[in-house]
Order: sequence, then C-alpha cells, then structure tokens
Amino acid sequence: MGAVQVQQYLGRARDFFKGMEFLKDDLAEYGRSSALLGIHSAISYCDALRSGLGSESVASDDHQRAAQELRSLLVARKRELGEGINRLERLLSQKSEVAYSPKRNSRKDVEAIIQDAQRFALWAEDAGARLGIEGWRND
Repeated sequence: MGAVQVQQYLGRARDFFKGMEFLKDDLAEYGRSSALLGIHSAISYCDALRSGLGSESVASDDHQRAAQELRSLLVARKRELGEGINRLERLLSQKSEVAYSPKRNSRKDVEAIIQDAQRFALWAEDAGARLGIEGWRND
C-alpha cells in the first residue's frame, strides 16, 4: 500500500502544480487560484514524502505539524534540508490568507508564492528520487 499511497499524493501534487503553471500567465484574473494551487501542490508533495518515509498519519489538517514531521523524518535519515522545509513552512503560513481572506493578494505576493511553490516542487522531486522512495517516479 505504501507505493500506491505515495503515487496518489504525488499525482495530486503534480496535478495542482500543472494547474498553477497554467493559470500563472494571467495573474490579474487567476492570481489567487494559481497561488492556492501552488500551496496545495506543496502540501501534497509533503504528504507524498511523509508517506514514503513511513509516516503513520499522513492525512491531517494540521499542515504545520506535517512540515515539522517531514523535517524530523529527513533529519533522522541525515538528509540535508536546504531551503525545502523553510519554503514549505512559508507557503503553509499563507494558505488561510489566500484561501479565505477577503483582501486581494498583491501581484508581488502571488508571484512570491508561485516562485516558492516552483522551488519547493523541484526540491521535493529531487528529495523523493534521491531518497529512493518506493512509488516515486517521474511521469
């Protein structure tokens, strides 16, 4: 079941990421949507990594705790964290504002979220491959 679960989360992560990339060309119209898809992509990448590293409880609404758990799982395997976890935490800290705040996010803020999501996706893809996580494959 582990590889299947990893593939499910990884498929979601990549799907959200593609949606973000598709919408980012028209930030005036779809900025909030693109930013939120980037954040959800990062959450799904985090879940795929945690699942592949043996987390017992991947399904959780406490995303900050999920980021902390991912940090712990990687440290336990003596993996260098780089900026990956910091980017994830930064993205997660903006989720509620992007999703629920009535205020409009500035173009600069949306661009920063998209850039963090892009960099986190690259980091996560590399981490999953380097760790040899079962079920982690490039489509």
